[in-house]
Amino acid sequence: MPPAKKRTRTYDSAKIRTAVLAQFGTVREAVRTLTPEQLARPTRLGDWTVHELAAHIAMVLGTVHRYLSVPEPAQHEVPLMDWPFATVTAAAQVDEDTRALAESAGTELDELFARTLTGIEQSLPAAPDERLVPSRFGAMTLGDFLVTRTVELTVHTDDLNDAVPGLDVPYDRQALAACARLLADALALKAPGASTEVRIPPYAVVQCVEGPRHTRGTPPNVVETDPLTWVRLATGRTDWASALDAAKVSASGERADLSGLLPIMG
Repeated sequence: MPPAKKRTRTYDSAKIRTAVLAQFGTVREAVRTLTPEQLARPTRLGDWTVHELAAHIAMVLGTVHRYLSVPEPAQHEVPLMDWPFATVTAAAQVDEDTRALAESAGTELDELFARTLTGIEQSLPAAPDERLVPSRFGAMTLGDFLVTRTVELTVHTDDLNDAVPGLDVPYDRQALAACARLLADALALKAPGASTEVRIPPYAVVQCVEGPRHTRGTPPNVVETDPLTWVRLATGRTDWASALDAAKVSASGERADLSGLLPIMG
């Protein structure tokens, strides 16, 4: 008997919309407090400074309003689960666009954030989730695109906290949950199977990796980690060996080594 097809995860639209705006607002408040010296600090994102990272976060949300301001594409092209694997293909263009936006914003970062928030508050409430938007990778539904914004905002909030010690920007619970779930589902898609159970409490549990199928009792291969460590592993902010050494990940069983499958996003 063939294994049951895994059901595609759904996301609560109202919670996702609220989470996106909440996380953006929290980052905006933190960016307001940054000094010129802090804005000039390096980040773990190549040679981006904190100033460029902040501009990128504004760009991440600004795309929603910009995409809703153009004609709707004729055809749906990109399912949600294709997005994590496509992001690496746009790295060069994202870098170029971010640098241009950071330069144009200059010292007026809060004005950029305010303008971004005004735009999305004008265009988002009336737009249905089924509305197609022209993402960098092809047309997606607005609902799916907003889920990808939880990933972008959560990951880059973590980048900001890493770059500015003591800033400690909080993570919206719903944004972190959606981010962790999407990246966990991407792992299951990348390594289909049911021999290994990956647990990210309290947000996600997925089965993956080819091998003997687990049916009942404690699985023979188990990986468990916290949501932020999982996000860092899935996006290359930390590596498997470092997370194990720091006791941020527990892994038991001969198929519990995920080092060859990470990161998910480039």
